[in-house]
Amino acid sequence: MTDKTSSAAPGGIGFFEKWLSLWIALCIVAGILLGTLMPGVFGALASLEIASVNLVVAVLIWAMIFPMMVNVDFASLSHIGDRPKGLIITLVVNWIVKPFTMAGLGLLFFEGLFADWIDPQSAQEYIAGLILLGAAPCTAMVFVWSQMTKGDATYTLVQVSVNDLIMIVAFAPIVALLLGVTDIVVPWSTLLISVVLYVVLPLAAGALVRRSLIAKGGEPAVKALTDRIKPVSIIGLMATVMLLFGFQGETILEDPILIGLIAIPLIIQSYGIFAVAYAAAWAWRVPFNVAAPCALIGTSNFFELAVAVAISLFGLNSGAALATVVGVLVEVPVMLSLVALANRTRHHFP
Repeated sequence: MTDKTSSAAPGGIGFFEKWLSLWIALCIVAGILLGTLMPGVFGALASLEIASVNLVVAVLIWAMIFPMMVNVDFASLSHIGDRPKGLIITLVVNWIVKPFTMAGLGLLFFEGLFADWIDPQSAQEYIAGLILLGAAPCTAMVFVWSQMTKGDATYTLVQVSVNDLIMIVAFAPIVALLLGVTDIVVPWSTLLISVVLYVVLPLAAGALVRRSLIAKGGEPAVKALTDRIKPVSIIGLMATVMLLFGFQGETILEDPILIGLIAIPLIIQSYGIFAVAYAAAWAWRVPFNVAAPCALIGTSNFFELAVAVAISLFGLNSGAALATVVGVLVEVPVMLSLVALANRTRHHFP
């Protein structure tokens, strides 16, 4: 998730992040109401597409993720060999365990336990949304979670930088593989366009801007810029959620229990992935200031990428897009509970 910090106390979480679930809930309500009252406006916005990419959503996603991309420091990769255990756990959990367990839970619930309540076509789309979340590890809010557990900031930056580089080459093949397992036809061209549009280009643009800022004023210049554009990121998040739920309003009003059904596998996945990574770090005697962030980075999701790809592949009104947004709704309270758990158990680590 995007690093949207607002008046954060040292070692704490900003006012906006602390109440993110409330803001998301309010945007959901507003989106549903507006979608019901102004269906023509939302229909016009949905029609603004080029090559299956909705232009309005594309602009909003860039607004959300660009500040995060400027903060990614690939120079930190020079520290990749420092204390490799935490990085190994992060990479194994993020790229070998998490996408496949998310796909498995999606199949278990939507093709098994919930099969009597959801039609097969919708079930496939919800599974696809879960897969997109599972294949996109967090690259920004993890800095907030790391700060709250007094994690090693430099090490966290190394983990994020490595994940971003891997995401460029691994996200599309993993998603295509898992969507194929669920018998969904994957339009490769659309998937690759999405990866380029929402990962490669923002990363490249962020790196260029960062390099220019470092040359002129060092890290303070980077921080000054990201602080200035942070409100744009917040507005992008809110507007995206409102748009998505405006398009989904009719479906949700007809079946409000659906949000809860989608949330169940997401919650199970979050606690399960944290348990796996945290237990591995404890067993391998990883210091707490590395163990906590390496467990939390796999638990949280890069939901902006998941939302954008879901829209590109399946459309604004799809169950896949809805599932990715539900991921935002449940993530913050779950992550705050895991941060509290980590802080209470820090004495078990070196």
